[in-house]
Amino acid sequence: QVQLVESGGGLVQPGGSLRLSCAASGNIFSIYDMGWYRQAPGKQRELVAAITRTATTNYANSVKGRFTISRDNAKKMTYLEMNSLKPEDTAVYYCNAAINLSSATARAYWGQGTQVTVSS
Repeated sequence: QVQLVESGGGLVQPGGSLRLSCAASGNIFSIYDMGWYRQAPGKQRELVAAITRTATTNYANSVKGRFTISRDNAKKMTYLEMNSLKPEDTAVYYCNAAINLSSATARAYWGQGTQVTVSS
């Protein structure tokens, strides 16, 4: 059984910074694309940032220049460095990863989410 656990969420003032971490565990053979999604109440879950195994990144327009996604393949972790946070960034942030246990086909796994609240 694969498990993704997010950490690092919390309360922060506008303009502040926060670093989210996601740790993958289980009988994992390989991890392909990883990413961070977020969902605010009453809104659809949206992609924030994604990163491939070879470190190619993609960001939502709303966070470009402010957020940085990274990963550590050896540690099976991904990180989201969030800077210049805005109230509109308030949401539950979810870690996502495409993981292959033992076959050539990978499936997506989700973490339980971590709350990020940007407020003064």
